[in-house]
This record gives sequence, C-alpha cells and structure tokens, in this order.
Amino acid sequence: MLLLIPVVILSLTIHEYAHARMALAWGDSTALTRGRCSLNPLVHLDPLGLLVLIGTQMFGWAKPVPFAPTHLRSRKMGTIMVALAGPASNLALAFALGLGCKFLHGHVPATIYAMLRVGMVINVVLCVFNLVPLFPLDGHHIMRELLPPRDQGGFMAWQRRYGQWILLAILILPPLLRVQGPLGILFGAALRGMTLLFGLV
Repeated sequence: MLLLIPVVILSLTIHEYAHARMALAWGDSTALTRGRCSLNPLVHLDPLGLLVLIGTQMFGWAKPVPFAPTHLRSRKMGTIMVALAGPASNLALAFALGLGCKFLHGHVPATIYAMLRVGMVINVVLCVFNLVPLFPLDGHHIMRELLPPRDQGGFMAWQRRYGQWILLAILILPPLLRVQGPLGILFGAALRGMTLLFGLV
C-alpha cells in the first residue's frame, strides 16, 4: 500500500495535467484560470477516486479538468486531442517505468523495483480504461467527435442516460460471476504486450 499511494497520486496528477496543458495549447485557458495547469496533486485529486483506485488497483478518478470546446481553435480536433492527452500521458509514463524496470532490475532495492513495476501496471490500466467510449471516460469525448454532427446530440443523451451504468456493469459483474470481462481482457492484453516489450517476467 505504501508503494502504491505515491504511484497512484503521480499517475492521476500527470493525467489531469496533460488534459489541462493540451487544452491550453489548443487555445482554451479555462483550466489555467482555475489553477489546473499545475503538477500540484492537491488541485487534481478526488479523495474518493483515489481511495477506489488504491482499493481496486484497477480504476479510479481525479477531478475532471474543465475545458470549453468552443474556445478551442478546432472544436473537433481540439476536443479529441484534449481527451487523448490524459491516456497518452499514462502510456508515456508506463513506457518510462517499463524502461526503469528493464534497466534497473537487480541494481536497485527490491522496493524501488516493485514501485516501478506497480507504476507501469497502474498506468497501462489507466490508459486503456480511460479510452473506453463510455461516459464519463475520455473515450466518450473522442467517440462523440468522430460522429457526424447530427448524431452527436443523440449520442450524448444516450451516454448520459446509460453510459455510466454500462460501465459499472462491466466493472462489477465479471468479478461477481467469476468470469473475465471485456475490461479484464483488454487490461491483460495490454499488460502482456508491455511485459513482452521490455522482456519482463
């Protein structure tokens, strides 16, 4: 647990910071004016989301970064890039930690290696999880912007009504039924790919 907490805080902070910086890069200063373009964890963390991520070691959340799509230079591409920035930051962090595992194994204390390994796993999971196209995850923003404008309103109405309940179902039901759900399959495939990439066992 002591190893997990700093890794989780770092991962969530970088995720939200990436959203904020990408929004600013595309011309929207909403996150900046609200103090979210910061690497200070206190401005990003949601206590309940942090506890859930520590407890499940699978999913959790921080405070969503506010942004105004109409302020972006391109609403479509800007929104997609802002949404992708969080998962991309977790993927980049997972690669960095994976490299640390590969080159520092046997050269650092076991606790440091364990922290690197846990951090890699957490960030792979955060990347994959946030790309799921269900409300309120980043993936639903991306999916909406890829649809024709005439279909976006109906898509969002459906997402707000059903998205979070479907998400809860695919998170909760597989463990209760003792089966591997779709998220478990995605997480497993991503983690196997990462361990093979860096030659980890």
